[in-house]
Amino acid sequence: MNYVSHNASEFTYFFCDQLSCAEVDLQSLKKMAALGLGLQVRQFSTSVLRQALIRPPIDVYGVGGRYATALFSAASKQKKLEQVEKEMGTLSALIKDPKLSSIVMNPHVKRSLKLKFFGDAMTKANLSPITVNLVSVLADNGRLTLTADVVGAFAKMMSAHRGEVICTVTTAHPLDEANLAELKVALNGFLAKGETLILETKSDASILGGMIVSIGDKYVDMSTKTKIHKLTKIIRDS
Repeated sequence: MNYVSHNASEFTYFFCDQLSCAEVDLQSLKKMAALGLGLQVRQFSTSVLRQALIRPPIDVYGVGGRYATALFSAASKQKKLEQVEKEMGTLSALIKDPKLSSIVMNPHVKRSLKLKFFGDAMTKANLSPITVNLVSVLADNGRLTLTADVVGAFAKMMSAHRGEVICTVTTAHPLDEANLAELKVALNGFLAKGETLILETKSDASILGGMIVSIGDKYVDMSTKTKIHKLTKIIRDS
């Protein structure tokens, strides 16, 4: 049985169910069953625990990325990727609600109370068991504050699933139409067949000039600010 330990007394098992391969300890399973949130507690065989995880087209690192990967796998197996993607939008709106957020994000509020309020909100929103179970696991592991990270990571995975390549370009000043068109032509040259460029441009006067390009898993800093820093370091070290 595969597991990792966060501390000497807590063992976190990876399980494959409606929310595949997400973190949950045995005590968490019992609590979630008591809350009646649809996660069936049962003995998982070694073969089930090692059930193949359907990997997303891109890896998103961090704890949020790990939960999003589990969510992507679970939704893929149930052929509900698009439905869950829409529900992530609803979930994002819920955590931005001032009243709900003041409870869910408050470290002094008990987890059981947070989950009750969140559960009531999800019931009203008619969210699927996959999404409900995601929130259940996050709540029981004290990670509801990472909900936005999970939603963001899942959005990136779905974008890649559709063949979209997100590119962010930061310049000191807004690009005019001619330069923007030229930039798009250059960036499209990096795409594989069937991929679509999703370009986002930002302005940041602090970079002084040049540009910073983030495309897929690549990051290139060609800003004047960075060039000056490198030149200054060379002069100081010489």
